[in-house]
Formats: sequence, structure tokens, C-alpha cells
Amino acid sequence: MNYTWLLRAVRWARNPPSEKRVLLVLAVVAICLAIWGLEQLFGFPDWLVPEHVRGGGALR
Repeated sequence: MNYTWLLRAVRWARNPPSEKRVLLVLAVVAICLAIWGLEQLFGFPDWLVPEHVRGGGALR
């Protein structure tokens, strides 16, 4: 383990995050998992896939 990570863990153990912060992080993780699950279930929409242009130039 890196010394920096050890110091960060010590600081976190002495000063843990608030309950609201933990709930916020869990909510963000749950939203990300829900989006991933919907994408796995229904697939990625075709209208979000960029089309290639001739000549290999940038997308317009």
C-alpha cells in the first residue's frame, strides 16, 4: 500500500464522512447501475451513435 493512501485512510478513519455524503455516493452509484442495466436490457439507441463521414474528417 502506498504511504499516501495509508495517510488518507487514517484521516478518513479519524474523520469519517457524514451520513448525507454516504447516501449521496450510494445514490449516484445506484443511478449509474440503473442506467447500465437499462442499456444492457434495451441496448444502446441508434440515434446516439455518431455516423462516420467520408474522408475520415471530423464529425459535423
